[in-house]
Amino acid sequence: MEVQITFNTLALLVAVALFFDFMNGFHDAANSIATVVSTGVLKPHQAVAWAALFNFLAIAIFELKVAATVGKGIIEPGLVDYHVIFGALVGAITWSVITWYFGIPSSSSHALIGGMVGAVVSKAGTQALLLPGLLKVGIFISASPLIGFTWSALLITAVSWLCFRAAPYRVDRIFRRLQLVSSALYSLGHGSNDAQKTMGVIWLLLIASGDAAADHLPLWVIVACYVSIGCGTLFGGWRIVKTMGQRITKIRPVGGFSAETGGAMALFLASGFGIPVSTTHTITGSIIGVGSAQRGFSAVRWGVAGNIVVAWVLTIPASALIAALAWWLGTFII
Repeated sequence: MEVQITFNTLALLVAVALFFDFMNGFHDAANSIATVVSTGVLKPHQAVAWAALFNFLAIAIFELKVAATVGKGIIEPGLVDYHVIFGALVGAITWSVITWYFGIPSSSSHALIGGMVGAVVSKAGTQALLLPGLLKVGIFISASPLIGFTWSALLITAVSWLCFRAAPYRVDRIFRRLQLVSSALYSLGHGSNDAQKTMGVIWLLLIASGDAAADHLPLWVIVACYVSIGCGTLFGGWRIVKTMGQRITKIRPVGGFSAETGGAMALFLASGFGIPVSTTHTITGSIIGVGSAQRGFSAVRWGVAGNIVVAWVLTIPASALIAALAWWLGTFII
């Protein structure tokens, strides 16, 4: 490596990475709690505490396959230095703050991928990119919301048939309870996939500094990342909750259960295969799937959904551009 990473610089960048992890939880809290809050099953402060708990409990369930993909499968580890990590994190954090401010549910995950790409290409050109890993991410940009859409639409359709003769108040009461389970499952998926992305970045940094072997991620990194995303979720990104919970389509407890369960199944699948996906994309697709299956495509406010899609399209190039500028500035200031 061209420049040796000092301990102080390493500690600073680890802190910035954990701040991104916190922002990820803060920004994406709406993904986990919007439906359960909008249906009135939990009050906001109860919902964020519930989601944060299960964000952390994911530490005991999932292997570190997503962390390995981000750490060793997106960009060439041998070309990473602290300027690259600095640029990637600044690009991702900046875009997340911008979209949070305007209440746009963009993907913190893809902001991080875009930041990594923009920073490393600025340093070493496109030869630093690992195309197989980027291809997997690219495929699941479209696949994750489609999987969430499909599973959720199938679930709400099946539930509607099963509960056809049941009294509406009874169905509502049952699914208000079941939504606690579905929101917990979704928060597990959120914690498993998103916390591991930050682990991957810190893993890259430790490999570059010589402080971690390529096949080993220290326990303190794992615990710190799960704690950080849980704390971010606990504080909650309230500007996005209304967009996710009511502006796309109206959600009732039975719909919330179906959306969260369908989204959780998509996240479990992705985490099992080590694919970093957007929890934002996934739950949005799931909510649209529920609305479409219940009342047809006219039930979905496609103008709102279209604005969200525009933010998705812009996320990777915008964060990559910001990261490239941050990399250039970082070569002067750190």
